[in-house]
Amino acid sequence: MRRCSECDHWEPAGAPGCARCAALVDEIVEAGWREFLEREFGASGPLDERLIAEMVVDEPDKHPWRVVDAAYDRLTCPECGGRLSRGPAGCVPCDLANGFRYSAIEIDRPTVPPGNEHALRVNVAVTRRPHGNSESEVLLRRLSLPILIEGRLPTRAQAQATKALANSGATEAELAALIYGEWGVA
Repeated sequence: MRRCSECDHWEPAGAPGCARCAALVDEIVEAGWREFLEREFGASGPLDERLIAEMVVDEPDKHPWRVVDAAYDRLTCPECGGRLSRGPAGCVPCDLANGFRYSAIEIDRPTVPPGNEHALRVNVAVTRRPHGNSESEVLLRRLSLPILIEGRLPTRAQAQATKALANSGATEAELAALIYGEWGVA
């Protein structure tokens, strides 16, 4: 893990408040999109990414989650005018799209424990759409990102203890000590 040069969190745990960390979280999704375009369409010149994005979101259950999330980023919400699925809680099209994103495919990366990709996906989604979640949930999810990106995964007991601590009003320092000190360590 590396410290962010802008906010001093472990990268990208400073998101969404730190622009550099937020860009690193977005890059998790964007890298998946670029790989998808290369694999499916090759390097045959400019593509109509909006058209491809519409195709992807019409069948989210047939594509990896990173591709689906990136596709939504390329579409505009007709109600709030933001990126589809990332608008404010209560924006009906964004709320609906945010729910559909979870039907996308999750494939664990090689060498990570089963379930790591699901955990990474949920934490990325919450960090990219923080206004749809409680402050303690966003804090927990963003602090967890460096560990999950590294390929570690908390045990069920560790995750439950951390969630309980977050729900009880733990400070960022208390949560960070637990996450970075115990998660993924047997």
